[in-house]
This record gives sequence, structure tokens and C-alpha cells, in this order.
Amino acid sequence: MLLHGTDALKQAAAAGHALPGFVVYNLETVQGITAAAEEAGRPVLIQAGSSPFKHAGREALMRLALDAAEDSAARLGVHLDHSRDLDEITACLEAGYTSVMVDGSHLPFAENVALTKEAVRRARDHGAWVEAELGALPGDEDVSTDAVAKTATMTDPHQAAEFVAATGVDALAVAVGNVHGFTKDPVRLDLDRLAAIHAAVPVPLVLHGASGLPVEELHGALARGVAKVNVNAELRRAYLEAVHAILPAALPGSDVVSVWAAGRDAVRDAALEVIGRLIHRAEGGAV
Repeated sequence: MLLHGTDALKQAAAAGHALPGFVVYNLETVQGITAAAEEAGRPVLIQAGSSPFKHAGREALMRLALDAAEDSAARLGVHLDHSRDLDEITACLEAGYTSVMVDGSHLPFAENVALTKEAVRRARDHGAWVEAELGALPGDEDVSTDAVAKTATMTDPHQAAEFVAATGVDALAVAVGNVHGFTKDPVRLDLDRLAAIHAAVPVPLVLHGASGLPVEELHGALARGVAKVNVNAELRRAYLEAVHAILPAALPGSDVVSVWAAGRDAVRDAALEVIGRLIHRAEGGAV
């Protein structure tokens, strides 16, 4: 069923958990994430977004994600990830998306505010909620690039407070040492900065680039206001490793079905592991 509204996001924030946002590219990744949500019995966001549209086509991927969410017993939101295009945002809202991310992080502050305010206005007309981004997150959304975070491009807590107040966004994606993709060395978040942002803004925070993030860093972020976590590279790697493993057996008979199934099941298993990590356990093991 489609997950409307911000209740799941706010409940995650109150409980010290996080709503997982899983990026999808094709039918098998949509199926794998849907299966994981059903098995875990927890709300999940299917992120059929701007970058994957280049591969699958916007209409096709939108319909795959929305149909899967509507037909599933799981609570599944359909989220537009990293969009810089108001026309694209409008098209997704009109199709039935439950939330959108407007990404003006590449713009000067005033222009980011203006773009985000307009996205919020359009989303409100469709009953959808809006995530925006402040601060620059290094790395590529679709390819692991071993990116390195820079303090100069991280989110400023005072500016974050001004941004949220000016735009009316429902969630704020922040740059606090996180990067897109895997890295050679473990990522270390600036948890003090994250705590300051959490204290300064009244909305849940979003952490992009959580693939490969050490669990202690992840749980530190959950304890400091992060209520949505995006995962992409971890699912891509699981998919590709499964396909690589099964290809020798599949090639002689041109058995594409077994290849697709292996990729789908690997995405499901990886998503289930992530969902488990996002349930923040306080000292003593209590959820």
C-alpha cells in the first residue's frame, strides 16, 4: 500500500530509528526491495529517482515503483530522489509520488531557497512531503568513486535553521562527512555538527551515502535526529556480485531468468540487512 504523509518519518525520529530509502533502477530492484519490506514488516521508501530515469525511462520506472507499492501489503512510499528539475518533480507528483527530494545543493543559498520553496508549494497541492539538501555531498550517485568529504562543504547548523524556516521543507538532507558510494577508509561522520543541526532545525534529518557506513557511525547519526537513510551502492554491489556468481552456470543455456532472479534476491537480502541496522538499539539491547 502507498505510504502517504510524514507519520512514518516522524515516528522513526521519535523512536531513534530511520526510514530506509532504497534506490531502484529496474524491475528486479523494485521487486527485491518490495519483498524486503514485506518480510521485515517495516515502512520503506522506493526511490525511483532522477538519475535512474536516465536508464529505465521516467514513465516506465515511475509506473513500476507505484504499481509495486500499491499492490503490496507493505507500507511503501514512492520517492523522487535528487531532482533539480521542477517539471520532473511535477510529473512525479501528478503520477502519484508520495514524496520528492528537490536538490538545490549545487546552487547559491538564495537560489536553493527559491527552488525549494517552489517544490514545496507544488508538493502541497498533491499531498506529498518534501526533502531538500543543504551542503555538498561528494561522490557519484550511480558509481562508487571513493569520494572524500570536505569540511568546507558540510552543512552549517545556523544556515540550516534559516533554510528550513524559509522553505517549509519536511526533511533536510545534510552533509556531515557522508559521501555517495563506498570508500577505501571507513567514513567518519561529524557527529558534533550533526547534533548542532538537529538542535537548530525542527524537522527530521536525512543521511545520504550510508552504504558501507560503520554501524557505530550510523547509530550515532540516528541518535542525533537522522530519521531517513539512503542506501544505493550497497544494493548495486549485492546485485552485481550475485549476477557475477551465477553467470558461468547461466551462460551455456542463455538462462537470463536465473540471472534476474539472483540479482533480485540479492537486493532483497541486502535491503533486509540494512533495515535491521536502521533499528537503533539503545544500551542494553532495547529497541
